[in-house]
Amino acid sequence: MIVRIARRRQVALALTAVLAAAAACQARGEEPRARTGPPPAAAPSHRPFTLVATGDVLPHTSVIEQARFDAGGVGHEFGPMFSGVAPVVSRADLALCHMETVYGENGNYSGYPDFKSPPEIALGLAATGYDGCSTASNHSLDDGAEGIRRTLDALDQAGVRHAGTARTEREARTVTVLPAGTAQVAHLAYTFGTNGHALPPGRPWSVNLLDENRVVADARAARKAGADVVVVSVHWGTEWQEEPDRRQLSLARTLTAANSAGRPDIDLVLGTHAHVPQAYEKVNGTWVIYGMGDQIAGKMTNHKGDLDPRGNQSTIGRFTFVPPDRPGARWEVRKAEFIPQLYDMDAGRVVNLNAALAQGADLVGVRDRIRAVVLSRGAAQQGLVMGE
Repeated sequence: MIVRIARRRQVALALTAVLAAAAACQARGEEPRARTGPPPAAAPSHRPFTLVATGDVLPHTSVIEQARFDAGGVGHEFGPMFSGVAPVVSRADLALCHMETVYGENGNYSGYPDFKSPPEIALGLAATGYDGCSTASNHSLDDGAEGIRRTLDALDQAGVRHAGTARTEREARTVTVLPAGTAQVAHLAYTFGTNGHALPPGRPWSVNLLDENRVVADARAARKAGADVVVVSVHWGTEWQEEPDRRQLSLARTLTAANSAGRPDIDLVLGTHAHVPQAYEKVNGTWVIYGMGDQIAGKMTNHKGDLDPRGNQSTIGRFTFVPPDRPGARWEVRKAEFIPQLYDMDAGRVVNLNAALAQGADLVGVRDRIRAVVLSRGAAQQGLVMGE
């Protein structure tokens, strides 16, 4: 799977450079310059593609200890944790995770409140089939600029692309573009804040902070430079609240209403942070996941001080995009699905609940509770179905 991801990365490099140049032009108020030379080869015929997205990877100390155990006491092995969802992730044309924490080094790892995760987690994500991850979160600055550097270095070495944090100003201005079949998908990522950690001196670009005007401008720059589909990951919302808060609802309306020449600027919104699954909803014709929940986390205590099993429940979003039927139109989501997940803390494994139920596991109540939350804003009537 790592070979597959590396190959996708090579295919995307050229368009990434183009998008970076376009973003720089926009910042100067200039039009992106056309490339001179021989005319480009004819574009390949477009075909549908599937995009899979998953929630927060939040390794508490117990998760780190599980990875140590799975590695036989030497190093850390995270691949087994994801084995239950690897079939879903690896079969997608494009798979995106949310890496909420930064990485430590030389055994200096920690859980809550300031997370420093083993860098081997990047290899586990790659082996599972993830092509890219959003990295902008309220924990992005838990170990300052060095934490960001170590995290992005490890993801690069594993062949996993990233969006939302940056080591250099140039990297911060470069749009992350990933191939999905014959389509080019721009991945943008932002967070509401950084838990009070100040941006590193002289590095205001280290973490993408959530501002609706900036998101729309970045999306337009990516589209103008050639991205077929623009996906925005947002770390937002109120922790432990299943209903999207007013800020989420307002931003969802604003982001999905933005359009250029009659075409929406943003094609999909992926939410994280709340620790619990939240609803899916089609807003202004665009799918929004308010919150996917924590894909991997240790025991979670809610604001009342109670252990809350919802903190280990989440969903996979899976969207099948089809190419436009005319020039200038958007790629449409032909099929929208969610798959309920659970992180089994005893086993240290992510569980596809539908697959587990098919094998006779007694998890119907958990699955049905997640389904009720996901569909609570009318997504079933809008076409969302539960996948396997």
